[in-house]
Amino acid sequence: MKVFLTLSLRAVRWQSNLLLSQQTLLRKFRSLFRDCVVVALLLLAMTGALVACLPVDLAAPTETPLPSETATPTPTIVWFPPSATATRPIVPTVTETPDMSPGIGGVTLEDDFSDEEVWDTAASETGSAAISRNRLTLAVKPGYYLASMRRELPLSDFYAEITARPSLCRGEDNYGLVVRGVGSSFYRFVLACDGMIRAERISGGTRLPLQEPIPSGDAPGAPGEVRMGIWAVGSEMRLFLNGRYQFRVVDPSFPTGAIGMFVRSTGDTPVTVTFSDLDVYDVDYTLPTKTPIPTP
Repeated sequence: MKVFLTLSLRAVRWQSNLLLSQQTLLRKFRSLFRDCVVVALLLLAMTGALVACLPVDLAAPTETPLPSETATPTPTIVWFPPSATATRPIVPTVTETPDMSPGIGGVTLEDDFSDEEVWDTAASETGSAAISRNRLTLAVKPGYYLASMRRELPLSDFYAEITARPSLCRGEDNYGLVVRGVGSSFYRFVLACDGMIRAERISGGTRLPLQEPIPSGDAPGAPGEVRMGIWAVGSEMRLFLNGRYQFRVVDPSFPTGAIGMFVRSTGDTPVTVTFSDLDVYDVDYTLPTKTPIPTP
């Protein structure tokens, strides 16, 4: 019984101490709250006093304007620039290539070199002209000249083609066609083995150049092959090689005559050329007449 009373008294004492502690804390909190309120009121009063001391017409300070800078214009971005107008190319007016061999008609002669009676043939120590296997072969030793003429069918206005095949030929060695030949007078169209071509008139052994040497890609050396063509009307004659026009000459000295072939060695080596497939055509064409210039 004594023990129980002792515990009860201790419990009551502990509860009393707890209650006193809570009351003490409450009193301290209230005191602190009052102190805070007083401090706040003092701060408010001081702020009001400062405001009352300021001049009534005090204007707010004016900000000094910053110096203005001229704005740099921003380039306008062209997202889709216009395309440049294309310049139309100037297309030259194409002038039709003139026909350099007009008026060619029907065939008047086809010679396959099967009849050696109509050609000059010979053989000597310096050279030979012989027909064999439908070809006329002209061969000369170094430094010699040889021609073979067809003894029939003198020609005036015509177009003739023949195939030439040089087998031994170099440098200035040459070969070609003889046209309008009468005795020792004729025209000669010359193909040199160095690719140069020319034309000349032979009269009584005297040579007169009608076309100075010019280069041609159609004039072969040895071994080679070329289809030679001569268009002759009146005083005008035109040379063709492989169907391509080369040049023209004008000379009225020999209006008609025979046709033939020749070879010449100009160096220290022999020359051999074969000829085949001679075709001759009629030409019906009148050369244009030049309008005379009036004398002032």
